[in-house]
Amino acid sequence: MGTQSPRNFTYMGRNFSDITIDDSNSSAFSDCCSDRSGEFATTSSQSRRLLLACASENSDELIQQLVADLESSSIDQQKQAAMEIRLLAKNKSENRLKIAIAGAIKPLISILSSSDLQLQEHGVTAILNLSLCDENKDLIISSGAIKPLVKALRIGTATAKENAACALLRLSQIEDSKIAIGRSGAIPLLVNLLENGNFRGKKDASTALYTLCSVKENKIRAVQSGIMKPLVELMADFGSNMVDKSAFVMSVLVSVPEARIALVEEGGIPVLVEIVEVGSQRQKEIAVTILLQVCEESVVYRTMVAREGAIPPLVALTQSGTNRAKQKAETLIEYLRQPRSGNIAARKEDVSV
Repeated sequence: MGTQSPRNFTYMGRNFSDITIDDSNSSAFSDCCSDRSGEFATTSSQSRRLLLACASENSDELIQQLVADLESSSIDQQKQAAMEIRLLAKNKSENRLKIAIAGAIKPLISILSSSDLQLQEHGVTAILNLSLCDENKDLIISSGAIKPLVKALRIGTATAKENAACALLRLSQIEDSKIAIGRSGAIPLLVNLLENGNFRGKKDASTALYTLCSVKENKIRAVQSGIMKPLVELMADFGSNMVDKSAFVMSVLVSVPEARIALVEEGGIPVLVEIVEVGSQRQKEIAVTILLQVCEESVVYRTMVAREGAIPPLVALTQSGTNRAKQKAETLIEYLRQPRSGNIAARKEDVSV
């Protein structure tokens, strides 16, 4: 299955179904960047070597040595080399391409399957940092990184799981890789990280899922993996700092019927109505957008939304929201007041323009 081509709205470079969000002030997602962990204890001579290499215009000699050390028979030597490559790629963008050209990617991918979890973590994070260079992404994918990254997402340390999610996000920016990542088993693991991870893990998982679920078969995998439960719970918790991110992921998913059914079954309608009532302007707009998609083809869901008391906060939104939020709210109110009418949105002038 290919990427869907829903109508009317482009957000962050992608098209979505019936979604128009005023996102001019800030993005719901900050892209995963290089690893955000602290520096590592090294001996004084190793620290000096690394600092000199980071400051020098010519780090080629050190990089070549580190790549050779990745294939050492000594775990400790591999670990030190992977850590130093991780830091070189983190601290100086020019090194990312140099490291790839020096042949580091394949041995780094090999250590992703190591039973030594610290070595695996260094390898995962080095791959993440190298993936920040767009020129490296195709080589990382063609060298077979996806399945080992998914393995790290399953059995790695907390940091390895978070950085594997970020690395998969970076690789999913190559459109053709989204299906391969979905078919590799990544989606259930990302859903698990969304539900059970710490805040950084939840944020990284939601960002990766948001990108991967532009593909229809990945939407269905996410729903089958139980994504609606954690999304609804996070949206219901205004203290989670995950309301916006979770809502945007949900907005991508509800273009498929399976997601709309799961949303209702998990108690999502009362949560969305509450967001329309008390959320921020952006949260209100995305909640209305989701409710509009849920109600578009279902008289039953329109009745459920109306019974949750949605009309008064929707009326308030038509008076105080953004222009697009007002238009969406007006359309939804018409659905709720005439639940058995046909596709109102199709008869109205396109409100997305």
